[in-house]
Amino acid sequence: MTFLYTVVALVLVFDFINGFHDSANSIATVVSTKVLSPVAAVGMASFFNFVAFLVFPLKVATTMGKGVINPDVINLTVIASALIAAITWNLITWWFGLPSSSSHTLVGGLVGAAVASAGWSSVIVAGVLKIVIFIVIAPLLGMVMSFFISAIVIYLSRNHSPLYVDKHFRRLQLVSAAAFSLGHGGNDAQKSMGIIWIALIVSGLATKSDPIALWIVLSCQAAIALGTLLGGWRIVKTMGQKITKLKPFEGFCAESAGAITLFGSTALGIPVSTTHVITGAIMGAGARKGVSAVKWGVTRNIFWAWILTIPISAVVGSAMYFLISFIHN
Repeated sequence: MTFLYTVVALVLVFDFINGFHDSANSIATVVSTKVLSPVAAVGMASFFNFVAFLVFPLKVATTMGKGVINPDVINLTVIASALIAAITWNLITWWFGLPSSSSHTLVGGLVGAAVASAGWSSVIVAGVLKIVIFIVIAPLLGMVMSFFISAIVIYLSRNHSPLYVDKHFRRLQLVSAAAFSLGHGGNDAQKSMGIIWIALIVSGLATKSDPIALWIVLSCQAAIALGTLLGGWRIVKTMGQKITKLKPFEGFCAESAGAITLFGSTALGIPVSTTHVITGAIMGAGARKGVSAVKWGVTRNIFWAWILTIPISAVVGSAMYFLISFIHN
């Protein structure tokens, strides 16, 4: 039972770091356009992170609990190894200011630890492939939608002065930032819920047919909201300033495109990366001004972090499994 408590604690630590690491997703655009101060932005984002469970069904949690690794071969050592791998990679990418995916590092850790425990047959290939495919699809959706929303906004605003447009989109950006934060809380917190749920199942304290308990939902939403409240300012700088310079209407377009993508994927139960989505959306808003408006050297480093996240996390997860197993024995 002590090991189960440790695993639950690790999940909440991961969830906290997820919010801390991914706070840039929710607030980078609204801070960089100076619509909100950093303190006000993280306060708003953390609130909408927390209340997301009131809006979205727990489909992503079910996918994480049963759609990546065969629940029959999972044990607490596998889960603990995956969480340590995910926490480690998140802290490394946070330190270097790289907006990598907390979701994918958790998936990579699970795959690596499960393979070390029970071989490749323990991996649900279709489920992992769906997540891997969305490494490409999610940012592309965000980019394309942001590009076209920006084009539409510019067309509709063509007869108004820049001052008029700026004034109104400063207000509208509050709505789009809140919507993106809601989508972030809805998709990301559910991944941690799924891990606690499966930990209870393998410990014999729940069954696959049981609903996810309210204490799990509230604790995970609270952990990610608290992490967001404290903020990850290294990544905020990369997201809000280094990829492209944003005006309020461009921030609105990027956040709106990101929110639409997240709402759709959460409704379908697909655990996508909020980091990938908003990065693509910011690039789309910048690319509308021309290819040179996006700092592609910065995005190249981000892409490498995306590509390496799952395999590196899998290796660390596998190594942690052997280490924990050795200590236990």
